[in-house]
Amino acid sequence: MNRRQEAPARASLTRRACCEALGTAALAAVVVGSGIQAAVLTDDVALRLLANALATVLGLGVLIALFGPISGAHLNPVVSLAARLTGDLPGRDLAAYAVAQVAGALGGAVLANAMFAHPLVTWSTQDRSAPHLWLGELVATTGLVLLVLALGRTGRDRLAPAAIASFIGAAYWFTSSTAFANPAVTLGRALTDTFAGIAPASVPPFVAAQLVGAAIGLGLAVTLFARPSPACPVRLRPQRTDDSGDQADVDDHAEYLDQRLRHHDDGRDAECVR
Repeated sequence: MNRRQEAPARASLTRRACCEALGTAALAAVVVGSGIQAAVLTDDVALRLLANALATVLGLGVLIALFGPISGAHLNPVVSLAARLTGDLPGRDLAAYAVAQVAGALGGAVLANAMFAHPLVTWSTQDRSAPHLWLGELVATTGLVLLVLALGRTGRDRLAPAAIASFIGAAYWFTSSTAFANPAVTLGRALTDTFAGIAPASVPPFVAAQLVGAAIGLGLAVTLFARPSPACPVRLRPQRTDDSGDQADVDDHAEYLDQRLRHHDDGRDAECVR
């Protein structure tokens, strides 16, 4: 009897795209809605930003934990693009993810406006056009993409909800742009003339900076973090044969040893057996 573990079936593209749409809509609603609420409660800009950042950190962590097992919880076109360029997401899936993310972000911003009795769509008048802000977006997106890819390449995906949310929370404060770092949500925030809004004319430079940052983050991740060997056996160590001489176990043991020999020279053997 072969005791190898079977990989879980991947969800259909429709289900995954729906998760991306719902997740990005919720993220946009959290960002815009918490900004509106903060502006109602205080005139202190620092407290507004703190409330906005805290709500985003908590909401993002929950959304990654909720949708991650189904779609990967990209919730961001640059993350999906990076996954496509590293071979982790097919081209057809990238198109579906991007459309779902943009549609979700637009819908989430409209929902946030509606929840606070604002007009459903009001173009933002908050100008964010300045080189130092573009640099802030580049830095934030570089760090985000590097973190996401590094977690995946080192087998620490389970840390994604806490790690990614924590990074975004920190980037709210250490970048001049408050870390939009997401083209879809950036578009959604143009639909609200509130604390979290961005004027439509400021959107293209922000998205351009995000794309450049994503490229830098991708380059750093590929350079610094080697992809784990796909040939590592599912069972990290071989099973011993029992007294009955189970042939399947003998075959498994032989295959395991063969894989160790083939990957020993390039250092991947250590990754397989640790």
